[in-house]
Amino acid sequence: MKEVAALPNVREDKRRLRRMLFAEGRISVRFRNANIAVFTAAFLLMALAMLTAFSSIVKQVSTDHAEHYAVSSANALSAHIVKEIGLVSTAAVSAAVTEWLADERDDDKKAQAYEIMAGIIGELYSNNLYIGIDKTLNQYSVDVNNTKEIQLAASLSEDNPDDGWYFRCIASDHAYALSIDMDHVLQRKRVWLDYKVVKNGIPIGVISTGLEFSHMAEELLSQCDSNTRGLVIDESGKIQMDSTLLEDDDFMHRDLESSIGGEFFDPTKYSYVAIAPVKHTNWSTVILYSPSSYAGISLFLPISAILLVLLIAFTVTTNAVSYRLIFKPLEQLIQSLNRVKNNQEEQIYGADRDDEFGNLSNTIQDLFTKVNHDALTGIFNRRYMESSLQRIMGFLSRSNGLLSALMIDVDYFKKYNDAYGHEQGDACLKAIARALAGSVARADDFVARFGGEEFVAVLPNTDKEGARSIAAKMLKNIRNLNIHHINNDAADYVTVSIGVSTGSIKYPEDGDNLVKSADKMLYKSKNSGRDRLSCQELSQSTSN
Repeated sequence: MKEVAALPNVREDKRRLRRMLFAEGRISVRFRNANIAVFTAAFLLMALAMLTAFSSIVKQVSTDHAEHYAVSSANALSAHIVKEIGLVSTAAVSAAVTEWLADERDDDKKAQAYEIMAGIIGELYSNNLYIGIDKTLNQYSVDVNNTKEIQLAASLSEDNPDDGWYFRCIASDHAYALSIDMDHVLQRKRVWLDYKVVKNGIPIGVISTGLEFSHMAEELLSQCDSNTRGLVIDESGKIQMDSTLLEDDDFMHRDLESSIGGEFFDPTKYSYVAIAPVKHTNWSTVILYSPSSYAGISLFLPISAILLVLLIAFTVTTNAVSYRLIFKPLEQLIQSLNRVKNNQEEQIYGADRDDEFGNLSNTIQDLFTKVNHDALTGIFNRRYMESSLQRIMGFLSRSNGLLSALMIDVDYFKKYNDAYGHEQGDACLKAIARALAGSVARADDFVARFGGEEFVAVLPNTDKEGARSIAAKMLKNIRNLNIHHINNDAADYVTVSIGVSTGSIKYPEDGDNLVKSADKMLYKSKNSGRDRLSCQELSQSTSN
């Protein structure tokens, strides 16, 4: 009767919700005022922009053009390097690799190190790795295509200039070093990444890989045209890449010695320069730009360009304001409502806001709480249990997972009501509900009131022993309430009987069989004297 009496309040909440949805509030006022303010500002800017000289437009376009080239090239190079650093560092910090570098004669450790390095080689820009070991100064190469093992390639020597990469990296205070040099095995110039391997704070070796120089140069600088020159320089100003040499047949083998200066900043050739640092390196990209090609275009379409830019700015700004104030909160509210509907979470978005969305969210939250919770005990109700069980069945059936269900009944509760009255009976049910809910701790476990004096506990991914343990805990917690019950044939205080069923979920329909099995076990507990639990484990799905 209590649940039926609560229905008028639910209808009133729905009426309040409809009034909120169609009532004008602070968000609509702020949105209208923001539109007026943005339109006024756009109109003033349009009038001011029409008085701007053509030369200013050309200057801005040229500056942005050069900056865009510089930043996009730097970001592209940085992305390649960051990816390589991440992959090589995975090998450098792995226990298998460090253990082998510390004991390179151990074949088992060597095989384990190869597995680690072979796993990342396929994702590298190039398909090879070189390893130098500090203890023996042996240099190895990793071959995943032919021998599929780590091969001894050479010995490292400080007197050999070609081995300088190793000794510079070992002596460096940094974890890795970047350089451009020849791969004398493959006879190709490469961008080298040398990564130091450290064990217990002591360098024990270096892992090196090379990014294909010609591919990277073309990818980074091929966008440069006759009006643009692109360079990659190091911290000393030495040129590492040059867009004007992309067509040079000897580009792969050239050793560029020039430094920034001279013709590169000749104002008769290039009017603008932009420099952007390459993240995680000491390199920078330099774009030298001549805007002559834009001068003619800017003379024909200045007003059109101004109007277009202002229109886009106005549209984007208006959309951004409306999205931030209205559409984004509404989208988040709808998403949270779907998650609450599917029992994936309990809290609705916006409950902590102090505007219309906050009022709306709290009203909806109250509705969901009333729909999913038992009015008397405050725990979940049968509706929530059935919808949650359906969702859990679908999830567990994909992996043939375990599920345990507990059917719980208060022993001789009708006699308790007859002896102590319905008001005391309600208080007894509340105490029992709190004790049962407090017996489960995992986030996915829950207890619901099934009806009258019956309760259900749903325990996903719980085996028979785990379910038995929780059922025993429930029996103990109910006994510890020590609620006097003179008409209980099982004890002189309130007790419960529990039926436990555990099964492997193969089909979503298996949940019904599990609940029915738990109900049978409940009657077994009752017929065996009550104040006890009975368990059954279903050997396989019986939904067919």
